[in-house]
Amino acid sequence: MKLRRSFSSQQLIFALGLTLSFATMAAAQDKLTTKDNRTQDGKIIGVVGSNVQIQIGAGTMGIPLATVHSVVMATPPEFAAGKAAYDAGDYAKALAPIKTLAEKFRGLPTPWAQQASSLLGDIYVALDKLSEAEKAYLDFQKSYGAGGSVQSDVGLARIAFSKKEYDKAKGKLEPITTQALGEKYPAPALAGSYSQAFYLLAQVEEAQGDYAAALQNYLRTVTLFHHDNASVAGAKEKADALRKAHNIAAP
Repeated sequence: MKLRRSFSSQQLIFALGLTLSFATMAAAQDKLTTKDNRTQDGKIIGVVGSNVQIQIGAGTMGIPLATVHSVVMATPPEFAAGKAAYDAGDYAKALAPIKTLAEKFRGLPTPWAQQASSLLGDIYVALDKLSEAEKAYLDFQKSYGAGGSVQSDVGLARIAFSKKEYDKAKGKLEPITTQALGEKYPAPALAGSYSQAFYLLAQVEEAQGDYAAALQNYLRTVTLFHHDNASVAGAKEKADALRKAHNIAAP
């Protein structure tokens, strides 16, 4: 009597496939950690109201967003697509994926969710939809508290600049740039915002005819606060043009 039977190659392949599938599913799970150091694995499907919705098996549970300390979750491909479109200047194409992510995951403590929320305001400014941009920046500030206040103030200054309200824009930007100059090592979460603030302040000063101050802040963007690639590229171009147009020496 046979105590065991041999598996066919097809059966072995099927079994191996199941093993790999289960391993992939386990690896693909998100991890949420609360402020009291509890962890929950599952699939985060969004933020609804004040709760993070997480799928666990066939069910879904809500975890209060206010209790969430950290989240480990892969960056959705829509973010890369939207950011690439924004960087390429195709703001209309960038709007849909970034808006979807910002609204679906707003408040989630991950870098990509926070960046999507702030980028939404930038996209609206680029599309000259200033009332939508203002709402997006204020939503961002509300959702991310102190971490969002600097970026949202830069965004609101960008709206004021677009409206040629230069003094209002400076009022938002100068406290940020003063703070940045007083910090020897800017926090990573603020470094990009500082870069944008100096670049925007330089544009405001140039529009007001204060070319020496504008050049100084363009150069600060390039040399000291070079943490936002778009700001650095724009500052280099504008600094060169400013020096040629007005024969200004670098400070």
